[in-house]
Amino acid sequence: MTVSIQLYSMRDYGDQIALLDKLSAIGITNIEGYGGVYGDPKAYRAAMDANGISMPSGHMGLNGIEDNFETTLSIAKTLGIVCIFAPYLEEQDRPDNTTGYTKLAHRLNAAAKRYAEHGISFGWHNHDFEFVTLADGGVPMDILLEEAPDIKWEADLAWIVRGKSDPFDYIQRYGSRLRAIHVKDIAKDGTNLDEDGWADLGAGVLDWTALLQACRTQSLGLIYALEHDKPSDPVGYATRSAAAFHNLWENTRD
Repeated sequence: MTVSIQLYSMRDYGDQIALLDKLSAIGITNIEGYGGVYGDPKAYRAAMDANGISMPSGHMGLNGIEDNFETTLSIAKTLGIVCIFAPYLEEQDRPDNTTGYTKLAHRLNAAAKRYAEHGISFGWHNHDFEFVTLADGGVPMDILLEEAPDIKWEADLAWIVRGKSDPFDYIQRYGSRLRAIHVKDIAKDGTNLDEDGWADLGAGVLDWTALLQACRTQSLGLIYALEHDKPSDPVGYATRSAAAFHNLWENTRD
């Protein structure tokens, strides 16, 4: 089990190099990268090393991967990333039928095979739109996992809930595909509106003890990346949620 934090959560902190010292000071020693920290991989790696921080996983867009594979590979190798996840599709790029999502799945599978040749796993990170049934009856998330057998899955469980699906069902059905979990909470209805309705871990409505137990039952080697899409106090959020995760984990078992 590896606990990290998705750096997208910390994008409003400012100096992303100085942030590493803050994270190290509160006991966070693993981070998940995103585009905002890939500008100078060598300098960023030096700062990571100086603070005793590793980056086992990172987000990279599929178009960038396909257009500049060698660049993405170099970034991953420099930063020590061993798991890459394509994180999102803009609305205008999303297919509207099963055929379209099948084609997307095949693109993802091709990328997974290329990265595998270099010892890196590759997969998909979900939002909510993948759980909205298409007009022809297909469910995008199911199509992606079934039509791309070589990809891994970073399951964002809170987004599954926002997509009006059951995270426990997906953990059970696709547990063998899990490589990482995004750990974040949903605020009570009508609260935390300035944070887009998200909450610190343990302060929201999701039963994270039960969710972590379900994930732990599937695999002991998952990456658990803390995330909040719009924290008003990034460092405070990270401090509170890291502590909450460890308390929640103590209530689960192998």
